[in-house]
Amino acid sequence: MLDDAERSRYSRQIRLFGEAGQEKLKRTSVFIAGAGGLGSVVSIYMATAGFGKITIVDCDSVELSNLNRQILHRSDDVGRNKAESAFETLSSINPEIEVDALVETIDEDNIDRLLCGSDLIMDAMDNFPTRYLLNKAAQQKRIPLFHGAISGWQGQATTIIPGMTACLRCLFPRAPTASIFPAIGSTCGVIGSIQVTEAVKYTLALGELLQNRLLLWDGFFSIMDEVAYEQHPGCQDCSLG
Repeated sequence: MLDDAERSRYSRQIRLFGEAGQEKLKRTSVFIAGAGGLGSVVSIYMATAGFGKITIVDCDSVELSNLNRQILHRSDDVGRNKAESAFETLSSINPEIEVDALVETIDEDNIDRLLCGSDLIMDAMDNFPTRYLLNKAAQQKRIPLFHGAISGWQGQATTIIPGMTACLRCLFPRAPTASIFPAIGSTCGVIGSIQVTEAVKYTLALGELLQNRLLLWDGFFSIMDEVAYEQHPGCQDCSLG
């Protein structure tokens, strides 16, 4: 049940999906992989939306070059663990939710433990090896995965529902070449906001999801498009075929 403070805090979105919908968000546990540019936007908007528990994982420390896009962190946080900074920011934004911030590297040895109890997986990573780990775990555990990625002015997002849609490896059978990519904070804002919107819709069974559709954002030309994709019969991660 919501208390009076929660009813006031979430009053504008309760107009959209009622107290029952808000209570459902309150009962939902979210795993956010990464406290960088996308992870900042995703975690802040999930905290303000009232998702009841947020687990955010990052192994890095805040650098000055992060601050053009990683809005979880401030100049005073340079040198601190991103997870610690994330905990303070999210807890201050919404003290009525539970925040668990972990300084860890996501790998095959700990991913099962890290995902334990999570209802949603938010992909806010900047590398495909870790994304593939998240994708495989999502398939095995039947947890929806909300993918987002950015580079410069461009970004992409899709929603993967195990047992219903193609998976991330179907969409990207081979990882793109790793490199340091350019980034502008507003691109993170666009893509991260789409990921959170998808997570809210999925949780509340509202609207139409980005299932088997990759949304593409080009901020340079202010164009949004999408491409359809389908399950790959030889995919090693999902068992739809």
